[in-house]
Amino acid sequence: MLKCYRQGVVVPQLIPARPHRDWMDSFPERHPYRCLPMAIANSFGWELLSPCDVKLEWNGGPGLGDIKITAEDNYPYVHNFALSNFSHGVVSFHTGYLFVTNPGWQLLATGPLNEIPDGIVPLTAVIETEWLPYPFGMSWKFTRPGTVRFKKDQPFCHLLPVQIAPVLEIVPEIHELSDNQQLGDSYMKYRNDRAKLLANQQKVAAQGGEKAENWGKQYLYGKLSDGTAATNHYQKLRLAAPVDKRPQRTPIPSFSYGPKNPPST
Repeated sequence: MLKCYRQGVVVPQLIPARPHRDWMDSFPERHPYRCLPMAIANSFGWELLSPCDVKLEWNGGPGLGDIKITAEDNYPYVHNFALSNFSHGVVSFHTGYLFVTNPGWQLLATGPLNEIPDGIVPLTAVIETEWLPYPFGMSWKFTRPGTVRFKKDQPFCHLLPVQIAPVLEIVPEIHELSDNQQLGDSYMKYRNDRAKLLANQQKVAAQGGEKAENWGKQYLYGKLSDGTAATNHYQKLRLAAPVDKRPQRTPIPSFSYGPKNPPST
């Protein structure tokens, strides 16, 4: 359960995280999407969208006054949305909600996953939303003096429910792969299949061929080295959109998976 209580002047739109990325789309045949673990991560959670075109400027100084925030579309509540609380090139965005999770669950807040912004990075936080009766902000830090823009409807925060307690119970153990014959055999089968794939690519290229099988599909289809289907395998994620539970229901704006651009400079 993730309850989202609207509060404040600015309430950004909350949507299921987008599956696409511009930089991934730009590759021939959209090749990066063949890395299924990365493609799954893109849409693993929910995103908050900027309500305006906001321009962030930092002159490199340590003070609050060294950061300038303006709305390029004349949005009247830009300073209710974005501000600098921490100085030193850090800008915080109001999420617009007081989030509540089930007991034992927390909320991880970070920037959109697998985006590659220039000049600014998200500051990741884990918030104990199971008990905290207060909203939190999403902070970003400039990596150098300059200007960064978040366009209207561009994601500025990625939310993912997590559990701290189970992680505290995990004790990493170091083993030799040779001590686990079944796992070692499976690894060698994957390794040999990959070597054959690469060798075939080189052979086709040397013969002047235009196309060769250039990626393995075992992980895509969730197949072990002996052909057995893996358990709990996902090829795509489509998370639920928020449901309006307010007594006087105001329709939640519909969304499409866009815009796709990371923050621009």
